[in-house]
Amino acid sequence: MLFIVLFALLFILLLLLHPREAIQSSLRGISIWWDVLFPSLLPFFIISEALLGFGIVHFIGTLLDPVMRPLFRVPGVGGFVVAMGYASGYPVGAKLTSQLREQKLITRAEGERLVSFTTSSDPIFLIGAVSVGFFGHAGIALTLAAAHYGSGLLLGLFMRFHDSKAPATPISAKNRSPEGSLWSMLQQAFQAMHTARIQDGRPLGTLLRDAVQSSLKLMVVVGGLVVFFSFFMEMLTVTNIMNSWNAALSSLLSWLQLSPTLAEAFTGGLFEVTIGSKAAGTATTAGLHMQAVAAAWVLSWAGLSVHAQIASILNQTDLRYQPFLLARFLHSLLAAVLAYALFPWLAPKGEHLPTFLHLSSSSLLDSGWRHFGLFASSSLIILASILLLLLLLSFIIRMFRQ
Repeated sequence: MLFIVLFALLFILLLLLHPREAIQSSLRGISIWWDVLFPSLLPFFIISEALLGFGIVHFIGTLLDPVMRPLFRVPGVGGFVVAMGYASGYPVGAKLTSQLREQKLITRAEGERLVSFTTSSDPIFLIGAVSVGFFGHAGIALTLAAAHYGSGLLLGLFMRFHDSKAPATPISAKNRSPEGSLWSMLQQAFQAMHTARIQDGRPLGTLLRDAVQSSLKLMVVVGGLVVFFSFFMEMLTVTNIMNSWNAALSSLLSWLQLSPTLAEAFTGGLFEVTIGSKAAGTATTAGLHMQAVAAAWVLSWAGLSVHAQIASILNQTDLRYQPFLLARFLHSLLAAVLAYALFPWLAPKGEHLPTFLHLSSSSLLDSGWRHFGLFASSSLIILASILLLLLLLSFIIRMFRQ
């Protein structure tokens, strides 16, 4: 408690000593929240709330149970979280996981497994802003995507051993039976959706109102944390703490036979994804190969700003932050290793990405509302593609079980 009081007093003192920098950094944080996060996250928060109320998540969960339980040791509803988390980026996966936990659809151990590997960057930011905008090199997008999302799925396989003695969510008798036909599986999915809708019981208007209210409350929390970390990093800069940190990290990187110019990427990425990714893109003397490794680490670590957002969401349930922190550490290391290994092979193949993704970083980061249609349509296409792939895997597994 004393530490928190001293920390608050220190920040009040810095605010009084550097009022201009404090205001400018806060305005930057508000701009990022309003122009980028608000249009890209709010629709998915509202949609996810509505889909849970309508029972559609339960419908999808029943169909995905045969693939999610053996691979990741989470119920089928976790497949919806995987699709939404990978399509729309952090912190959507954590929000959905906390909702599932509140409704007792998953256990605490399953929730901690699920949130650990569904916290990821959205593809539009990874490709459009980071690869094309910050790096100016579309060919790196495939490497970053493969390293980031591939290591996330590997992490999911590792985290299936987390809290291995904890009880699992019960499997329905029909899902456990290998003799059930595809038609019976669909019937069970529709029955699960119908039951969930009846149990929810809210009229359509009330459900949508609650979804909007809940989503707006979360967006305000996210915005406050973005502004705080923008101010926090500015105070570290004006007090020269950041410069000293960069100098120490540069010396360590030199000792490891790595380019010291990557220090700013790792330091910035420790706190905030956008700053770290941009610094990785400008560290040209390190070479594109090592720049890609640094960017993969930054995207997968996610920054303490995102960590704070996730922690605020998890605190609404009994899900613990510590497993998530360990997962971020492992994800960042796995992504860096994969980026280093895959770059020579994937970088030349990434030059032929669809032209609609070739947006400048300023276009994405400064005018998100102007590209709202692109954000929504692209994310929905990715969401549908992931769900269809998981459904296909589920049906294949069910066929082999028969």
